[in-house]
Amino acid sequence: MGTAVVSVLSLILVVGVALAVVAVVNRNHGSFDGENLSPKMKAVATICSHTDYQEECQNTLGSIAHNSSSDDPKEYIKSAIMATVEEFKKGFKLTDSLMVEAGNNSFMKMSVEDCKDLLQFAVEELQASYSSVGDSDERSQEERVADINTWLSAVISYQQSCLDGLGEANPKLKETMEGGIDIARKLTSNALAIVADVSQVLGDYGLQLKVQPTGRRLLGNTEVGSDGFPTWLSGADRRLLAAAKGGGGGKVTPNAVVAKDGSGQYKTIAAALAAAPKNSKTRHVIYVKAGIYNEFIIVTKDYTNIFMYGDGPRKTIVTGRKSFRDGITTMNTATFSAVGNGFLCKAMGFQNTAGPEGHQAVALRVQSDRSAFFNCRMDGYQDTLYVHANRQFYRNCVISGTVDFIFGDSNTIIQNSLIIVRRPMDNQQNTVTANGRKENKEFSGLVIHNCRIVPEQKLFADRFKIPTFLGRPWKEYALTVIMETTLGDFIQPAGYMPWQGTFALDTCQYLEYANRGPGANTARRVKWKGVRVMGRNEALKFTAGSPFLLGKEWLPATGGNFLLGLKN
Repeated sequence: MGTAVVSVLSLILVVGVALAVVAVVNRNHGSFDGENLSPKMKAVATICSHTDYQEECQNTLGSIAHNSSSDDPKEYIKSAIMATVEEFKKGFKLTDSLMVEAGNNSFMKMSVEDCKDLLQFAVEELQASYSSVGDSDERSQEERVADINTWLSAVISYQQSCLDGLGEANPKLKETMEGGIDIARKLTSNALAIVADVSQVLGDYGLQLKVQPTGRRLLGNTEVGSDGFPTWLSGADRRLLAAAKGGGGGKVTPNAVVAKDGSGQYKTIAAALAAAPKNSKTRHVIYVKAGIYNEFIIVTKDYTNIFMYGDGPRKTIVTGRKSFRDGITTMNTATFSAVGNGFLCKAMGFQNTAGPEGHQAVALRVQSDRSAFFNCRMDGYQDTLYVHANRQFYRNCVISGTVDFIFGDSNTIIQNSLIIVRRPMDNQQNTVTANGRKENKEFSGLVIHNCRIVPEQKLFADRFKIPTFLGRPWKEYALTVIMETTLGDFIQPAGYMPWQGTFALDTCQYLEYANRGPGANTARRVKWKGVRVMGRNEALKFTAGSPFLLGKEWLPATGGNFLLGLKN
């Protein structure tokens, strides 16, 4: 991911230098102000003009332009990355003093530890990017831009998760950390704005950002072979998933077998993971036989490209009951967490059985970039599925819950899945989603595509007495898309409810397209600025094949079924 960061930012700074030259030419025709600025400073001014925090941008890049004798854009990149790293390190060091302030309060300590981990993710990504300056690869420009947008959005998600966790524990801790990472937040936001607006910058000068063709077509759902997978899939992963299609191993030869009865190499999932190779570039296959595994699992960042599959989502189940009620931070309530990139899962179930009275109680938390889940089940109540950060894809899954039970700040598409709304506590209302998009230019959002949203049997009789909404805005720029989905009659006609007061009502976005069923009538939806029905062309921007997920670049390698375009 570091390579993608450097490649795109190098492109942006080269563009800035080019624009400075254009500006000098234009100046001779009287169309550019600031004749006393050097070409380098004009480049900086051009780059920073499209950021929300222009002073911080000019301070960072301006000092580079002033102090460096080199015209190599890589020097700008190296210095800019290191400046951001140093700001993150300040926040990281601040966690030591916050830990002292936490004293013997275990919940506060846990919140600080979470914050420390999240900031470390950001620091390590930036350091990896720095070491990769000058590297090149064969990926298209479209893929590189998508990577950098996703990565920067994930960094914002980490920052906000850190602050949210501290806020749950002690508002004073949150306030202290907010001040400590304020510059880092602004620098990250600026970088995201530059990437998002680079096409516009070029357009201002009559230029065009050309994207090299990838050689892949945007396909619908009709081109599937006899094995049930799209005909254009190829490679080892396709064969792998096809062989494991029926569960029970099929023709797959796993690297590790987990079985509670001792018939495998390991009796626990944790033991199988501990024996897996770290930082693997190839699939490491773990087959988990039928059974209920009462384990707390984290696929950490150094376990990459893990493929884990079971005998079916009702047969191979990972279960737990950690909850906020028990003094555990939301992140740490997750029964199963997938952090290492490229995590692939099939035919498994994930549960949190804390019940509605447990409040925040996560069954599955996913941070893994380019992760995918096929034929899986996530059961809980409040906060069942935490789509924390990065690109995620879910297909033919079942997700159940009550309050905010699909939440987070990531690029997530849930496709051809069953979403079951459960009965909450008597004083609660149901909300299917709670998106956490914090910045207006973040490259993230939650998409529910070609799914069914239905009540469970226990809720059915009282479905009109207990209000159920499609979502509420967790953060200022919440973005949720629901398209080609069947909505039951129990969905409130208003569709969406406020988080608190008027918070985010002028900035959030809830977009619908071609939904069906009695709950799909939009005539009585709330009249917020961002709540609307979109057209087909806009809906295509949120499909799996679009840059939003860039699924055409990585979903084929998973070997699973998927739809890149719209159903109809």
